[in-house]
Amino acid sequence: KTFRPRKKFEPGTQRFELYKKAQASLKSGLDLKAVVQLPPGESINDWIAVHVVDFFNRINLIYGTMSEYCTERSCPIMSGGLKYEYRWQDDSKYKKPTKLSAPQYMCMLMDWIEMLINNEDIFPTRIGVPFPKQFQQVCTKILTRLFRVFVHVYIHHFDSIINMGAEAHVNTCYKHFYYFIREFSLIDHRELEPL
Repeated sequence: KTFRPRKKFEPGTQRFELYKKAQASLKSGLDLKAVVQLPPGESINDWIAVHVVDFFNRINLIYGTMSEYCTERSCPIMSGGLKYEYRWQDDSKYKKPTKLSAPQYMCMLMDWIEMLINNEDIFPTRIGVPFPKQFQQVCTKILTRLFRVFVHVYIHHFDSIINMGAEAHVNTCYKHFYYFIREFSLIDHRELEPL
């Protein structure tokens, strides 16, 4: 229910080429700190857009693989341990921060991100169409909420990840995500405290 098909970049577009660059550098075994740096001459907004979509795909897949262990019963509150509780607010249906179970939160999150990245006014895909002024703010909010998925998975479901033999993949994805958000200061440092 929370798993979404991968979002793809159109072949022949600048974002497709940036995506290929990012994927090639990840597969080459390079230092992830270096991989996240903006390639010379590239637009920072394009680079961020490519990574936001890629992280959405990867984190959605991670959660999808272990979602059977994250149920209303096992996770009645979206949290990161006893100290951190995450409430949902989207300014449409949930105008105030609302306590949800982890599966509900994840479903709302993936729907919300999918709606944003498919919105041409926020994530334009046509050449020459500029990004909106608030683009990086929107990406910060998306990445902050995706980080919370890592928090929940690591604190509440890492044993399931280990049992599936997926810990190396999850750890590499987290490391790539972490270096990227730190490189561009995209998440408030306080949000990072749980991990």
